Amino acid sequence: MTGSTAGRTDTATHRLPAWRAPAATRSNAVPAGAWWLWALGLATAASRTTNPLLLGLLVGVAGYVVAARRTDAPWARSYGMFIRIGLFVIAVRLLFSVFLGSPIPGTHTLFTLPEAPLPDWAKGVRIGGRVTAEQMLFALYDGAKLAALLICVGAANSLANPARLLKSLPGALYEAGVAVVVAMTFAPNMVADVLRLRTARRLRGRPTGGVRAVLQIGLPVLEGALERSVAVAASMDARGYGRTARVPAAVRHTTNVLTLGGLLGVCAGTYGLLAAEGAGYGMPLLAAGLLAAMAGLRLGGARSVRTRYRPDRWGVRAWLIAGSGAAVAAAMIWAGTADPAALRPGVVPLTAPVLPLWPAAAVLIGLLPAVVAPVPPSPTGFQEQV
Repeated sequence: MTGSTAGRTDTATHRLPAWRAPAATRSNAVPAGAWWLWALGLATAASRTTNPLLLGLLVGVAGYVVAARRTDAPWARSYGMFIRIGLFVIAVRLLFSVFLGSPIPGTHTLFTLPEAPLPDWAKGVRIGGRVTAEQMLFALYDGAKLAALLICVGAANSLANPARLLKSLPGALYEAGVAVVVAMTFAPNMVADVLRLRTARRLRGRPTGGVRAVLQIGLPVLEGALERSVAVAASMDARGYGRTARVPAAVRHTTNVLTLGGLLGVCAGTYGLLAAEGAGYGMPLLAAGLLAAMAGLRLGGARSVRTRYRPDRWGVRAWLIAGSGAAVAAAMIWAGTADPAALRPGVVPLTAPVLPLWPAAAVLIGLLPAVVAPVPPSPTGFQEQV
């Protein structure tokens, strides 16, 4: 009886985690494109609102997913840097509003700065003068929107493996993608080298601050980065990187027309989606641009001779991750047309922002990757459980 009970208990223990996210392995890793689509969906939602409560909720959603699903790879440490960049953007936006003024009228004067006289041709521009609470609040909302957008993009940098992203690029963009991947991985690796050298100097009792310490640390860091770059270049040259196939001139011209025209359509359609006035034509123009660009990239890939080793496969989890970001973006775009006052609170007169319930609930859809994405291994080697 005891053995039978123990057997049933063991079976239940093994079956219980079946509905949970599995442990991350090389075979079930989420494609980098899915993480980027999810993050760009959150960024699109952030660009549609200046409500600080919704922006804070978007940043919180992105931060929770990063904390739950990022690894200990060098690029995964870049999220904190994007948060600091976002805070810096807000501070700069506030300083510009203080010293350069704002067209926002206001009656609540905070303080008055000496105003510099300007010539007649500079009408409409002022330096110094009266600073009101309304203009500072408007600058805070505007800076917070840009900061939230940057932080959402930083979440993709922390979660997506740049090497896997390079494998997913079309053949026509492979060469440009190498430069982008090298640029994305150089800074995190350099930061990791700086931390490693500072820890080594601290253990040896040497100072880690000051100009002299920075100079002594900087030289080994730059030397190591240069050695890695030379090693990567040598390995690429040994594998015959850069070989291209010959294609007819008509195919090349058609590829250029489709690619450039498609990218212009994507830019115009994206601007239409981000701007409140272009919601009607933005989506059709974006769809047409994407189709033309994909056709051009498909033709352009014919001249790139390369193979794919273990290509990324888009499973159900990857589509759920990408779809959650698209759902958040679509809900916020629709809310901007249905209830624009809730997404863009006014500052004249001064009123406290209100959290709209159903847009906030739509933002919470962005938490889906924290449930369905494979769980990365912990630094100790054990698998975390959700």
